[in-house]
Amino acid sequence: MALPSFSMRQLVEAGCHFGHNTRRWNPRMAPFLYGVRDGVHIIDLQQTVPMLHRAMEKVREVTAAGGRVLFVGTKRQAQDIIAESARRCGQYYVNHRWLGGMLTNWKTISLSIKRLRELEELLGSGDVRGLTKKEQLNLTREMEKLERALGGIKEMGGLPDVLFIVDVCKESLAVQEANKLGIPVIGVLDSNANPAGIDFPVPGNDDAIRAIKAYCDLMAGSVLDGIQAQMSAAGVDLGAAEHTPVEAAVAETEQTA
Repeated sequence: MALPSFSMRQLVEAGCHFGHNTRRWNPRMAPFLYGVRDGVHIIDLQQTVPMLHRAMEKVREVTAAGGRVLFVGTKRQAQDIIAESARRCGQYYVNHRWLGGMLTNWKTISLSIKRLRELEELLGSGDVRGLTKKEQLNLTREMEKLERALGGIKEMGGLPDVLFIVDVCKESLAVQEANKLGIPVIGVLDSNANPAGIDFPVPGNDDAIRAIKAYCDLMAGSVLDGIQAQMSAAGVDLGAAEHTPVEAAVAETEQTA
């Protein structure tokens, strides 16, 4: 297996080159812009291609060393794609709302994850004798709320080694927390974004569903390549393996979490 391949043509077809209306731009993005068409900034994909490739190499490097990748995207059009891509490659995600302190106050978040597990065990076993219907309903609502916020990271077991973020403007809190902890950030930068604090910037449209899916597919493929490299280095015969690399990685994650 190797890093997924892509071309500038594929990025164009996915609409990755379309920025925002010129009145919504961030002047710090000027070096990454090609020009203006019909009042909309056009992103310079000649720069995007090598920058995206470097970001993919970083993801591969992290997962080949056994690290964790956290996919972050809470905007409506990104939520399902983020969750699906992270699950497909056995990694972790935040797609509902970024809670303050999700990284910088991991100890408290861990307690919330523990509470989520307790509720899942209690309600899953059906052993709710002695509880009124109202109490059961309140517990169910609490579990659903925790699942939305923490379901994608409940198996993570610790801080991630790299963040992949769609829309760094909306997820500015995640960027700040990662910067504070020295966690590398890969961020998709639209024409209204601020490149500050982004270690691996990827200039591109962060609103179009096809564009978001293109980035996420490439990142998920890079994770899978890194996992395969890790297993090959460990001397695992992938051809004779009962499970695929990602299945093995997911199983190992669940055991250690």
